[in-house]
Amino acid sequence: MLSHLHIENYALIRQSDINFNGGFVTITGETGAGKSILLGALALLLGQRADVKVLFDQDRKCVVEAHFDTKNLNIRHLFSENDVDYSEDGLVIIRREILPSGKSRAFVDDTPVGVSFLRQLGEQLIDIHSQHATLLLGDSGFQISLLDSIAANKQTLEEYHFLYRKYIDLKHELERLNADEQQNRKDYDYNKFLFDELVAAKLSDGEQEDLEQESSLLANAEGIKQTLGQVVGLCDGEEDCALTRLNACKSLLGKIASLGDSKELPLKSLYDRLDSSLIELSDIVSTLETAGENIVYSPERQQEVDDRLGLIYKLQKKHGVDSIAQLLEIQESLDARLQSINSSDQRIHEVMEAVDVAYKALQKKAEMLTVQRQQAAESLEKQISPLFADLGMADATLKASVSTTSEYTVSGNNHVSLLFNANKGSQLRELSKIASGGEMSRLMLAIKSLTARAALLPTVIFDEIDTGISGDISIKVGRIMQRMAEDMQVIAITHLPQIAARASQHFKVYKGDEDGRTASKIKPLSEEERVTEVAVMLSTDPPSAAAIQTARELMTL
Repeated sequence: MLSHLHIENYALIRQSDINFNGGFVTITGETGAGKSILLGALALLLGQRADVKVLFDQDRKCVVEAHFDTKNLNIRHLFSENDVDYSEDGLVIIRREILPSGKSRAFVDDTPVGVSFLRQLGEQLIDIHSQHATLLLGDSGFQISLLDSIAANKQTLEEYHFLYRKYIDLKHELERLNADEQQNRKDYDYNKFLFDELVAAKLSDGEQEDLEQESSLLANAEGIKQTLGQVVGLCDGEEDCALTRLNACKSLLGKIASLGDSKELPLKSLYDRLDSSLIELSDIVSTLETAGENIVYSPERQQEVDDRLGLIYKLQKKHGVDSIAQLLEIQESLDARLQSINSSDQRIHEVMEAVDVAYKALQKKAEMLTVQRQQAAESLEKQISPLFADLGMADATLKASVSTTSEYTVSGNNHVSLLFNANKGSQLRELSKIASGGEMSRLMLAIKSLTARAALLPTVIFDEIDTGISGDISIKVGRIMQRMAEDMQVIAITHLPQIAARASQHFKVYKGDEDGRTASKIKPLSEEERVTEVAVMLSTDPPSAAAIQTARELMTL
């Protein structure tokens, strides 16, 4: 339950600290005094969007902090899933701060958290119902949630949600595979042509460099052969050639080589080096002669090499690359793509079977949800009839109609309609088309008293749910809230003295001046102050003696 609320620099509240008891709590005050500001502050703690406009003082941060006693709640798993420590004493402190810059921060037990965790946690702590929420009675989603609350089918819903997500994911995958397969089929023939063309080329890495070198040799064959011949002629074959001259040098040096081989006169060493040079030059001449003989210009081979290079250059230009290695990579990629296209039919078949299996499992779980909701509808009709009598609608009838649709959504394949009549013998019609404002308020109160108990919520807050009712009905509404408070904390913002009189704790919201500015304040009322407040709500301020007497009687009913 909510045990403490601290509000600082929020809307018209400069600072306020409120300690709540369990049971039935009422909050009263004149219109515009700021009763609903409390709900706005609580909504921040439950993950509502923060707005810098709510700052009382634009230069200071806003702080809203609430303490909750959660000893009897099963919420430990939420803390574990969000990596937040859970206090063993069950005290949970939620704090929200809005900075003047507009930034917002949230904390649970001093651990920074995101607003998504606040929403998850808030759903387990508080149910806030405003007078405008009666409009939800005509909403199909709310009506389904209503039956789910009574059915207590959380596990079935979670299992259905899991199967639904799996089914939708598989459907999306099948749609993607079909779209890819359709596009791939369009591209298949072109990709196959490109692949076959590369395969037919029989490319090999390094081939291009060898061909380009050979092409250059063939193009210059005659010039190379002529040059080699000239070099051979200079080295050997003429009277004044290099070999003849070197041989002469060798012969002359040989006459004196034996006369010394010192460092200062290395005659023998020089002779040996000259002899080695003659041998090397002779070998070079032999190699040049052989090379010249091997050079044969072939126009046919020249054309063959140029044609091969032309094919390579053409393929490189087509694919936007500049090497055979890159062409081979493209060939491999095309092969993988073609293999993938050929195997896509098998994958599509596998996913189609998985979609069928998932659909049947979803269908079976949805049937279970339908049965649970139909049983909950019957239970709702039985449980709400006594409450109608307590609320002055003894002849009213509510029927929840559960039907199935062919379409599966995140909540199942059910359509729920609430049918209502307020008078005996009247025809059941859609609730939103027949009920008056007061009847809607009473009906929503009856529903909340059932669902809150079924959901095991520790705190329910009613914001002027008593709109449209008065007199004896007001007393009955107060009694129902009082009975609800036996199982949970009920906080009611009300303008009716008959309801305020039933509370075990009563707060008054009023306006006052603080440093020349209007501010909202809230204070707990003593027993005598309560009598006066209820009397003022019955008559005028100050209240008459008769009003005070009536207030005392209301409080003892």
